[in-house]
Amino acid sequence: MKTLICASIAAALTFATGAFAQSQAARSTSAIKTAHTVNDGTAEAGHNSFTEKQAREHIAKSGYTAVSPLKKGDDGIWRGTAHKDGRTVNVALDFKGNVSTSGQ
Repeated sequence: MKTLICASIAAALTFATGAFAQSQAARSTSAIKTAHTVNDGTAEAGHNSFTEKQAREHIAKSGYTAVSPLKKGDDGIWRGTAHKDGRTVNVALDFKGNVSTSGQ
């Protein structure tokens, strides 16, 4: 009888933990943002895995035109210039995919 009760409890716990594990939301591990965020603050330093081509495309998809050749600094931030709303601005792209600007 004790064996039957212990087996029933063990089975119930097994099913309960399995159901709990399946109900947890999946985390996104995407390295590159799909949304093109314009963050008019400062770019955040960090290890940047964007190529120059990807950085230029990301900036262009954020609404900028005539994106200049970009240079990646020691801080991992891609920098250059671009046009938006009839003016030339300094642009920067950080490792998170945030585009930061400053007027020129």
